Amino acid sequence: MATTLRPTTVETIHCDVCMKEIPVSEAKNAEVQDYVMHFCGLECYDLWSHQTAPEKPQEKLAK
Repeated sequence: MATTLRPTTVETIHCDVCMKEIPVSEAKNAEVQDYVMHFCGLECYDLWSHQTAPEKPQEKLAK
């Protein structure tokens, strides 16, 4: 009896920096406050981690 090999489907996600499609099993992730970010590798993770945080508007003090 011959066995027919079928391609298996691989669940993929997008890198949060470069948007490259990567298998979930290969993704590196960083847990952020309310969600998980996925990266295709250390290079994209480094780019993300070295970005400056957006500046918060200064609160005006009530006089």
